[in-house]
Amino acid sequence: AENYPEVEIVKGDGNLWFTAGTNRGIKAALEHYPDYVLTINDDSVFDENFLQFMIATAEKNPRSVVGALLLLWDTPHKIFQVSPKWDFWAGGFRHWVQQTVWTVPKRAWEVELIVGNCVLFPAEAIKECGLMNEKKFPHFGDAEYTPRMRRKGWRLLIEPRARVFCQPNNLPPRVRQMPLKKMFKTLFHDLGSAHSLRRRFLATWYGAPNKIEGVLAFPIFCLRWALGKNIEGNYANQLKEKPLSETYS
Repeated sequence: AENYPEVEIVKGDGNLWFTAGTNRGIKAALEHYPDYVLTINDDSVFDENFLQFMIATAEKNPRSVVGALLLLWDTPHKIFQVSPKWDFWAGGFRHWVQQTVWTVPKRAWEVELIVGNCVLFPAEAIKECGLMNEKKFPHFGDAEYTPRMRRKGWRLLIEPRARVFCQPNNLPPRVRQMPLKKMFKTLFHDLGSAHSLRRRFLATWYGAPNKIEGVLAFPIFCLRWALGKNIEGNYANQLKEKPLSETYS
């Protein structure tokens, strides 16, 4: 505030979580009539030209929402939560764990979902599609937001030249090691928990290509989780992944 008095600070109450906090920032930004709104996590470090690359891609591709190439702080060649792909038999969106800066396409490619760590939204996309759903998704609003935009005709693109480095996720406590009461609360009531089955169902329901797949994919996820074959866990390291440059050729 002292060094950059022109920056507008939007204050919350400490209980907004990711989704409501981001929504407050978006609403404040729209009051200035921008062409674009950039949302970016507070743990991000980025190349100095990342924003120019994202804007250039958005300008070249009308009705597009553009995400950055997310990389990890501690292993900066490995991509992080980039380009999740819907996989019905995996129980929802599949995240890649073996991809690097050398295995992704060299040009912007179209995806089914953009994880919200760093996203360039055209203001028109927000006006047309509304804000994130902070009631159903207090902490994972991005799980349904860009799929909603995609269903309304907006293209979702990843620009590989726009590199943003993220802090690795802190692994939550294992559910199986929790006391029974805490386990029940975590699985069925706490929408802010990464283990929340309620949150998982909502993300699958709202993010799926259609409602039938959304309903049927959820029990598949639960079964794979119970068998220890959840492709978001350690089991994913045992699976072979094609380079994303081939998957999105």
